[in-house]
Amino acid sequence: MRARTLILFSWLSSLRAARRCWLAQQRATEATAAPIPPPLPQKSVLVARGEISRGQILKPENLAWRPWPDSGIHPSNIQEGTKSLDAFAGWVPRERIGAGDPVTETKIVQPGGRGFAAAALQPGMRAVSVQVTKTSDVSGFILPGDHVDILITHALPSSGGGGGSSQHQAAETVLHDVRVLAVDQKLDSKSGEAIVAQSVTLEVTPKESEIIAVAAEMGKLWLSLRSLSSSPIELTAADSSEAAGLGTYTLDSDVSKLLTPQDNSVTVLRGNGKSG
Repeated sequence: MRARTLILFSWLSSLRAARRCWLAQQRATEATAAPIPPPLPQKSVLVARGEISRGQILKPENLAWRPWPDSGIHPSNIQEGTKSLDAFAGWVPRERIGAGDPVTETKIVQPGGRGFAAAALQPGMRAVSVQVTKTSDVSGFILPGDHVDILITHALPSSGGGGGSSQHQAAETVLHDVRVLAVDQKLDSKSGEAIVAQSVTLEVTPKESEIIAVAAEMGKLWLSLRSLSSSPIELTAADSSEAAGLGTYTLDSDVSKLLTPQDNSVTVLRGNGKSG
């Protein structure tokens, strides 16, 4: 009797073990056959690649696309696919944006948009627009964020012996290292060629704005594009000229040896007489 009980118990144990093995195989088969759910769509938003200061002229390398959880996406966030990074070149932030923080539509303003100049200007500075021509704007290569020198060309009256009068042409650098805020320049999507701007908006001090206003009445203004990194010699020369209240200049007689130099004589008045 005992032997029969032991045999029955052993048979039941084997049956349970076989059943457990069969169930495990069934679960493995079902897990393998079950379709893998498709990955959730990834949404990326525009963020600052590094810290961006208020009034900084944005460039594509200042920005990046970063995956963002759906629950954290705000309607003001700029999502990938709506615009390219190049489309934000020339925009300026209204406030400081930390590295990795989202760049939203409320934080930046586009050139020509409402409040652009106020957002781009540094404290105490002014915005002045300068009319340019096809040759005076370096053939369309001046962009927001660049720095330029401002030159003026005008005629100087010259009087000499012989009773005749003539004019001499002169070019003079009146301002150094001025930041460009905006350029009304667009890219022609058909030809890919830059359209030459009609005006350039500059960031200047109140005194420099007066200089530009007078210079525009005196003659023709030209913009000279500066290098991103000025040499020590160039900086020293510019600083010395500005400290002395003088700009560099060139006369037509310096360009062409066929022209007579200007009469640089000085007339001194003494009582009722004069000496030349």
